[in-house]
Amino acid sequence: MTGARGAGAVRAAAAVLLAVALVTVAVRGIEEPGVALAFTALIALGECVRITLPGDREQAPIGAAGALAYALLGPLRGLPTAHGTLQVVAITGIGLLLAWLPGLALPRPSRPHRRPPWADPARRDSAARRLLGVGFAAAVFQPLYNGGLVDRFSPEGPAYGVFLTAVAALAALCDATLAAVLRCDWAWRPGFVVGPEGGPGGGGVRASQGGGRGHRPAAGKARGTSAARPRTGLRFPAALEDELRSLFGIGSAIVATGMLVSLAAGEVGLWALPLFCTPLLLAQVSFRRAAAVRATTGQTIASLARATEVAGYTPHGHARRVADTACALGRELGLGTRELALLEYAALMHDIGQLSLVEPVPDGATALLPCAEQQRIARLGSEVISRTGVPRQVAEQVARLADPCAGPAGGDGSVPLAARIIRVANAHDDLLTAARGRGVGEAVGRLEAMEVLRLGRGRVYDARVVDALARVGGQSRG
Repeated sequence: MTGARGAGAVRAAAAVLLAVALVTVAVRGIEEPGVALAFTALIALGECVRITLPGDREQAPIGAAGALAYALLGPLRGLPTAHGTLQVVAITGIGLLLAWLPGLALPRPSRPHRRPPWADPARRDSAARRLLGVGFAAAVFQPLYNGGLVDRFSPEGPAYGVFLTAVAALAALCDATLAAVLRCDWAWRPGFVVGPEGGPGGGGVRASQGGGRGHRPAAGKARGTSAARPRTGLRFPAALEDELRSLFGIGSAIVATGMLVSLAAGEVGLWALPLFCTPLLLAQVSFRRAAAVRATTGQTIASLARATEVAGYTPHGHARRVADTACALGRELGLGTRELALLEYAALMHDIGQLSLVEPVPDGATALLPCAEQQRIARLGSEVISRTGVPRQVAEQVARLADPCAGPAGGDGSVPLAARIIRVANAHDDLLTAARGRGVGEAVGRLEAMEVLRLGRGRVYDARVVDALARVGGQSRG
């Protein structure tokens, strides 16, 4: 189950689970209160130290590792523990709630666009994921441990470590699935127009310009909309693929740290918490530096994208509109976060080759030029892009965007899908601009543009992409 119903079910399940856990703990009392307090503090502090991953996804590695460690905690200094599944959920929930208190007590007047944690849908979704993922891990491990079945494995032997690894891996898969369901919350809606603040594919140029996450406008409202923009609009398979890929990055570090803390606590007690969480804190510094590099890349691309507009080769906002439409098509066709980011980069810089022209093309409408001239401009732009330090796939996409489609279905596998998407998005905006220049109304202009694209469907333009454009309604802002 995906979409709004799936996301709503995840949030409701998390709320019910937390309520049951808190009531149960309040009635029965807290087992090993000192241990519970230590893990509560670790989770709360870890939630306050967050990082932004590609795709504008926030993560709290230390908080996640601490919660997982408590769910997998067996013996402590050689003595058995008996906190159980519901206490794990309750302590995790209390830690998450405590992490939200600084936002209430310490407002940030210098950053008014920053929402308090409880008002941020992404933070609430992250909390729901954490509760359900940790609850799943505890539900698998704690009954077996408290029931004595795990006693067959010596804590010092390999079998116990293998068992913990299996439970942690299942918990990671559960968390990835929940994250994918939540990221598919609000699907892209036909006719939905995005302003420059919203961010297209997540983690691209706009995120670096706005200084915040893609779904949170830096100022004002997105033009042409009356509701908040979806956080990603990804299809579930693409979102799940993104989350599974992240398991090989910071996700593997979180799982490994949680397992190490639970294992080491059996020998050194609560000293395992700071001892094994410190390396994860240092890893966060590296991720922050990587995020800074991505932001610099985004700023470079934004500057290049504006060069043709400043020089008078393309209309104002053309590159942004093409990027918006391309990202909408990419989501519709199932691209993941990384592919959407590369697509956005290429769409923003697709007209760089026009700077080599002696005379500008009227209205920058390269889609109306002969095919050979379009290819020459695309390859000249690719040469410029290849020297900017952006991923090589971006230059390749721009170089191939004017190549004709071949095959009975209008799709040539040798031409990157991103290039075919950008060609359709660029032609759509060029045709709309030409229609406005003739004084044609917006609705009629859209119909005319779609008719021209359909006439070239299977020859000039990829059939799948044209069909996708008809479904999403040709996202572009005036």
